[in-house]
Amino acid sequence: MEDRVIIKKEAHIAEVILNRTDKLNALDEAMIEAIIAAGEEIQNDEEIRVVILRGEGRAFCAGIDLSNFDPSSNGVQNVVERTHGVANKWQQCAWVWRDLDVPVIAAVHGICFGGGLNVMSGADIKYITPDARLSILEMKWGIIPDMAGSQLWRHNVREDIIRELTYTHREFSGSQAVEYGFATHVTENPLEDARSLAKEIAGKNPSAIVKSKKMFNQAPYLSVADGLKMESVEQEVILGKHNQLEAVFSSIQKRDGKFKNYREHK
Repeated sequence: MEDRVIIKKEAHIAEVILNRTDKLNALDEAMIEAIIAAGEEIQNDEEIRVVILRGEGRAFCAGIDLSNFDPSSNGVQNVVERTHGVANKWQQCAWVWRDLDVPVIAAVHGICFGGGLNVMSGADIKYITPDARLSILEMKWGIIPDMAGSQLWRHNVREDIIRELTYTHREFSGSQAVEYGFATHVTENPLEDARSLAKEIAGKNPSAIVKSKKMFNQAPYLSVADGLKMESVEQEVILGKHNQLEAVFSSIQKRDGKFKNYREHK
């Protein structure tokens, strides 16, 4: 995995680094499998409370590596088979970050095309440079966006914007990505800002953080009644437990919280 993706862990924070710099972190099959494996490793690590997702070198991710396709197969892949729960392998390298228990913060610079935009979109929060270059690139190759983008963008980006950018594969900037809803904050230092936010989140009650992410992930698909019920059910699991009380006491005493593993309250 390390020749494609590096994981650095410290103080409850994991940095997942796309590390195929000679190809602008383009996605070949080994890269996709390494990204999925990184997400699975973090999901099983009881110490991690926040993830930072970034690209090494001059780009976040240039999208699919076209040399990955076998010309003799006419580019046809088996994409209908569900290999990872609700997703296929290609979708999972983006969806794994949405599905992860803990928050994911993307730090984006340089090129973020096609599959790379999908991977970025799996993050909860995205910091991006104003001059970053993005594109829903798939139409250039005569295909549709099929790496989970349709499900990741639809709650953040206006429908007519998604349609225009898909139909035309027009390139847009990091500043426009924030304006459109693809990214959260535009900044000259996305990694620095992502690290600062990750440190802040890692210091909160991890039980409440993961329950909040679970609630926000499911809320768009629930009726109002079911959504309100979910708030109450998840809150009941947290109230009065060690982590919730520790959040109160540490705040009153103006000290860092000493929290237990969030999995105790899943």
